[in-house]
Amino acid sequence: VLGKDINLILVLNNLSSDRKSVRVDMSASTILYTRRAVTEILKAATSVELGPKQGKHIRVKIPYTHYGKYLTTDKRIQVTALCEVMRTHGLKLLVEKTIILEDTNIIIKLPRRVVVNKAVSLEISYANPLPEPVSRCVLLVTLMNQQVKINLARLAPRERSKIYFEFTPRRAGPLQLQVDFSCDKFSHVKGFVTIAVAPA
Repeated sequence: VLGKDINLILVLNNLSSDRKSVRVDMSASTILYTRRAVTEILKAATSVELGPKQGKHIRVKIPYTHYGKYLTTDKRIQVTALCEVMRTHGLKLLVEKTIILEDTNIIIKLPRRVVVNKAVSLEISYANPLPEPVSRCVLLVTLMNQQVKINLARLAPRERSKIYFEFTPRRAGPLQLQVDFSCDKFSHVKGFVTIAVAPA
């Protein structure tokens, strides 16, 4: 989740009946959705001795303080581990994992019944998941082909806040509401809901 430390485990298994010495070079970078690397945020190397048929776990931690300011709007991190089995003429194995950090920030609460031509009040709650304050907060609400931009107050670390949004549906049937929250530290945290509008 965005704002939290990332904890990973690399599992190495020696399937042979011989002892193996493995060198592991690990790196992590923030990337775009095209997989193009933006900034390297982790570089580490370690060696592991594996007995016959033995497995070992290597724990990797990427603190938020290492990746937070380098994330792109795609919120993706690529982690690679190059494992080289020593004394085997360069036998190598590359392990890759792409992490997409999730936002759980937008919660939209609807009244039980929404009726055409009657004013409706929705509760939209949003949050700062980071361990640091955020400012320049903006909520973009899209409904009935119209966009409303709402400037919000700054949020303290891990703070959740809410606003009430009022509108009047003009026709019965399904209506989609989209919410997009951005601030100075991250952008385009999205939430949406389909509203069933009942006839009058």
